[in-house]
Amino acid sequence: MNPPLTRRQFLQLTSLALGGLALRPLRRVFSLPDFPQAERLGRVADGRVELKVRPDHESETLGYLYDDAVVPWLREVVGYRPGRNNQRYVETPQGYVWAADLQPVEVHPNEPVSELPQMGEARGMWVEVTVPYVDAALDNPPARSSWVKHRLENGLPVRLYYSQILWVDDLRVDSDGQVWYRINERYGSPGDIFWADARAFRPLTPEDCSPIHPEVENKRIVVDITYDRQFLSCYEGNTEVYFCRISAGRGEGSTPVTPPYSDGFPIWRKLFSVHMAGGTNADGWDLPGIAWTSLFVGEGVAIHSTFWHNNFGEPMSHGCVNAAPADARWIFRWTQPDVDFALGDRTIVGSGSTLVKVIQA
Repeated sequence: MNPPLTRRQFLQLTSLALGGLALRPLRRVFSLPDFPQAERLGRVADGRVELKVRPDHESETLGYLYDDAVVPWLREVVGYRPGRNNQRYVETPQGYVWAADLQPVEVHPNEPVSELPQMGEARGMWVEVTVPYVDAALDNPPARSSWVKHRLENGLPVRLYYSQILWVDDLRVDSDGQVWYRINERYGSPGDIFWADARAFRPLTPEDCSPIHPEVENKRIVVDITYDRQFLSCYEGNTEVYFCRISAGRGEGSTPVTPPYSDGFPIWRKLFSVHMAGGTNADGWDLPGIAWTSLFVGEGVAIHSTFWHNNFGEPMSHGCVNAAPADARWIFRWTQPDVDFALGDRTIVGSGSTLVKVIQA
C-alpha cells in the first residue's frame, strides 16, 4: 500500500497544472474513492456529528462522524432534538445521526464522453455530480476564491459535491487512459479552474431541463418564511401543484417579505448554475456550482438547490430560499419563462415571469 500523503505533498499536488495529470500520484489522490455499497447513502455535511444510540439528542453518544464521511442511510425516523423544528434522524449501521447534518447522496459513476459537444457558440457541456463527492485539482494556481484558499491553507481536499451543476469546457486522457474533465464555472466564476475524474459527472440532457406545464400561464409561488413553517408552494391559478420544505434567511429581514400591495417579486434571472459569494469574515460565504437558481430580488436573493445542509424546515441561509436539489430542479423547470439549454442562463425583462410572494406570520 502507498503511504499517506503529507500536508505539503497534498498542497503540491493540488497546485499542479495540466502536465501533472499524467502522474500516478495525482491519479491516486483525485480518482473516485470506494464509497459504501448501499441504495441510499448520507454524506456528513458538518464538521463533526454525533452517533446516538437512539434518535434522541439526550441519548448516549456512541461516537462521531467527521466532515464528508459517507455512510449507508438505512431509514429516516422522527426523534427528539430540543429547540429545533427539525426532529428527523437517520439510522445508520453505526447509530442515529440528526438528519440536518447528513446530505442524502447516491453513487452513480458515469461513462466519460470522448468529445465535448458544441453548445451554441461554446464548446462544452453542463454536468451534474452523481457521486457523494469528487476531489479536484486546481489547474491555475494561486486560488482566487475564498473557499479554495480555505481548503488548501488547511490541508483539505478541494471537493465538488453530489447534485452540484457545473460547466465542463475541456477533457484530457492521462497515460493510464483515465478521462479528466476541466471544470470552469460559466457564471459568477472568480477564475479558478479544476480538473476532476470524469466518472463523477453526468452530462445534462434537454429533458433534464424541459419546462413543466408550459401551457399554464397563471403560475405563482408562495414562500412562507415564518420560523416554524418554512414552506414553499407552487400554484396554477388557485390549485396547489407542488409543496416542499425550504430554508429561508436566518437574520430578521434577510429574506425580503413581499409588500402588502404587491402580488409578488418577479423572477428576473434563471441559471442552471452560478458561483455565489458575499459577506465578509465569519459572516461571508463562497460556494461554487449552485444549481437551479431563480433570482427574484436584487442580485442575490434566489430560490436555489442546496448541497451543504439537509436542514430544510428551519432558517439556514443568508437570505436566499434554500431547497433540496430535486425540489429546486422541479421549481426551476416549472417557473416561467424557460431557459435555453445551451446557455443555461436567461434574464427576463418586463412581464412574463412567475411571481414569488414571500409571506411571514
